[in-house]
Amino acid sequence: MSDERRPPARKPAAPRSTGGTRRARNGASSRTSATASSSTRKPAAKQRATTAAPARKRRRVDAPPPGERRYRRSASLKLASTGLRLRVFLVVVALLLGVAGVRAFQLQALDPQAFAAEAASKMQTTRDEPAIRGAITDRNGVVLAETEPGFKVTVDPDMIKTNGADKRYPMSRKKQEEAELAPGAVADILVEHLGGRKADYLEIFDRTNEKTGKRSRYEIVARQVPAHTFTQIQADMRAGLDGDGKRPLYGVFGESDPIRVYPNRSTGSNVVGFVNAEGKGASGLEYALQEQLAGVDGKSTYDRSTYGRIPLGTNIMVPAEDGVDYQLTLDSDLQWMTDQMLAEGIRNAKAKTGTAVAMNVHTGEILALSVLPTFDSSNPGAADPDDLGNRAVTQAYEPGSTQKVLTMAALADQGLVTPDTRVQVPPRIASGGGYVSDSYDHGTINLTARGILANSSNIGTIQLARQMEKGTLSQYLASFGLGSKSGSGLPGENAGSIPGKDMPDYTRDQISFGQGLSVNAVQMASAIASVVNGGTYHQPRIIKSATGADGKAVELPEPTSREVISEEASAMVVEMMEAVTMLDPDKRAIPGYRTAGKSGTAQRYDPKCKCYNGFTASYVGVAPAEDPQILVYVVLDQPTNGNLGSQLALPVVNQVLQIALPRYNVLPSTSEAPRKALTFE
Repeated sequence: MSDERRPPARKPAAPRSTGGTRRARNGASSRTSATASSSTRKPAAKQRATTAAPARKRRRVDAPPPGERRYRRSASLKLASTGLRLRVFLVVVALLLGVAGVRAFQLQALDPQAFAAEAASKMQTTRDEPAIRGAITDRNGVVLAETEPGFKVTVDPDMIKTNGADKRYPMSRKKQEEAELAPGAVADILVEHLGGRKADYLEIFDRTNEKTGKRSRYEIVARQVPAHTFTQIQADMRAGLDGDGKRPLYGVFGESDPIRVYPNRSTGSNVVGFVNAEGKGASGLEYALQEQLAGVDGKSTYDRSTYGRIPLGTNIMVPAEDGVDYQLTLDSDLQWMTDQMLAEGIRNAKAKTGTAVAMNVHTGEILALSVLPTFDSSNPGAADPDDLGNRAVTQAYEPGSTQKVLTMAALADQGLVTPDTRVQVPPRIASGGGYVSDSYDHGTINLTARGILANSSNIGTIQLARQMEKGTLSQYLASFGLGSKSGSGLPGENAGSIPGKDMPDYTRDQISFGQGLSVNAVQMASAIASVVNGGTYHQPRIIKSATGADGKAVELPEPTSREVISEEASAMVVEMMEAVTMLDPDKRAIPGYRTAGKSGTAQRYDPKCKCYNGFTASYVGVAPAEDPQILVYVVLDQPTNGNLGSQLALPVVNQVLQIALPRYNVLPSTSEAPRKALTFE
């Protein structure tokens, strides 16, 4: 081959400095060797056949630059480092296995059940399942109080702020935009349906958990929200940001929070009462029967994780036991009409308050119990606190001359008096170092016992009562139910007071005509009912029946009954009471019915000044006189347009009787009321 085709001869490599690497020196020797052999070069063809030209070695990328010495790690050091790392690794693994073993032993051998329970409790959530509060109805099934579905509206501020996005994954731009708009949109929905200010809801959405410092996951925004309102909130949340459901909103929830409703509002409210914000009875029967009405809440226990309920986890349900339903003896229609008539009586008398009791004298059932002023059970917060109770049982007062009915009954039962018993009544009578007079001036007059009651003579009543032992009189008063709680079931009852057998003589004089003792309206109505019904005391009743959640009747305490006077004594007293109405039959009688009654006017004892201040005017009426069925008792407190019960309270009594008698199928009287002697010559 010609010289032109030969590869150009290489220049000798430049001598390297002594600072080069061993690899560089070896390379130089090779190149030197390759140059030396070129002087005896064979022909090209043969040369290629025998040996190829040595390939040019490329410097490694990681090779040190010229002049830099690189030292290779010794093999012994590398092996030592690897062994050390292995030993450290094994020690760490051994420690971890040891800790795990100790923990496993602790969990399985020492107290496995406790640790298992602790772990489960951290995964489980328990919620109360509210029982439905029992209903209260009148004797005819008219609802006075019942529970309707309602919701406690809650929010998850953390969910609202992210609009339900899963925080385990990054939020897309679209999700971020929705999250920014969500709080304001949710607040607008709540304002529309629940009221309030948008700023207040936004403040709730910004709240943090005090313990964790993180954004709150649970806040209450409203209680006892009607079901239809919560349904509207849910619909708007589903409609979302644009109203078309494509971008729904998240974070508003509802929990069962039943609503107590009172369809008749103020009718019978002092009897029924009301519940507080927590749904517990605060007054009336709602308070007295709280445990029975409330029932027993159930519980729901289930497994949940950070991201909500675990679908196939534990689910334990203890069902709620709903409350007992109560049927009252009240007649809501008669109650409403009694309220109207009593209100008119209060206006006419210009009285401060008034009470009316309508009762079946043969059963003790209270048909109407009106207390005015009253309140709306649906809105008790708007009422005067003094009007939230039931003055028919809580307010004790001196009964005045209606007490003379009980005095005459005791005397008649003892055989000391008949309607025709004759008494010379002086203008006044000495008692307790002073004198007692009648409400009208008179000289010495001759009155029968009938006339004494009809004319309401204090003096004549004292003269008759002095025939009876003081202890005996006290026993009769107790048997009539005075001085002790009636057991009607109405809460807050004031038992009143009666003197004992060791009372002074002047106290016997006082209580014979209605001073020196105290009663409440239900007590007095029940006592007089026992006198006119043939002589049997029936414990007053406001609860007629009760039914459990299973539909079965719930046993109620049996009301007590006892004979207090004889039938003969009862008939004598009714005859004397009928003489009261016959003094002025045009004003005191009811068309078609014979009636019997007694008025009362008493000075009112004021505990604030510990003195007598004002009056109490009352009247009790029963009909028909020949066979009493219904009693109505009206008390007007502190009237300023007069003070006589026969003028102020009697009209209300007769109006209520005129409605109640035909309503309860009491037939009109078939005979005329007899006129018998009130005086004698």
